[in-house]
Amino acid sequence: LENHSAQLVNAIINSGPREDSTRIGRAGTVRRQAVDVSPLRRVNQAIWLLCTGAREASFRNIKTIAECLADELINAAKGSSNSHAIKKKDELERVAKSNR
Repeated sequence: LENHSAQLVNAIINSGPREDSTRIGRAGTVRRQAVDVSPLRRVNQAIWLLCTGAREASFRNIKTIAECLADELINAAKGSSNSHAIKKKDELERVAKSNR
């Protein structure tokens, strides 16, 4: 049992972005600034990314949302780039890096 919960925890750890970018606007000009992500937001965003990935994968597909969520969690726990959450996390961190 602890194996499965460990895999869930790993998936959440791997999918939470460590760095994000926020919009800083002054006098009509908007620029993006890289910021660190708080631990709670990392967890919340990781769960959101995992759920969104599963939802998009099961859309117009024979597979049930449960199967897609299972695939998403397994891929995320492995850190595989097949996972929607991992792809999005990498994208967010890349954007943040370019906006430092």
